[in-house]
Amino acid sequence: MRFIERVCMGLGYGVESQGDAVLIFPNCEAVEPLRVERKGEGFAKTNLIEPCHSVYLLMLYSVSSFGSVSVWED
Repeated sequence: MRFIERVCMGLGYGVESQGDAVLIFPNCEAVEPLRVERKGEGFAKTNLIEPCHSVYLLMLYSVSSFGSVSVWED
């Protein structure tokens, strides 16, 4: 959680803890908040809007290196 909070703070994104999940609120219009759950699945529609799309991917791949999240792109 601290990693995500620090990154979000630096990017100007909002972050909120909700139990076993973290919600990330980007500063891009038409991009849904990203929900990262400790266990389970999350989803966010970015509409390929940059830089939010790439930032979400960077955060998810970074967290996945710790083994707590798996990433799937369509």
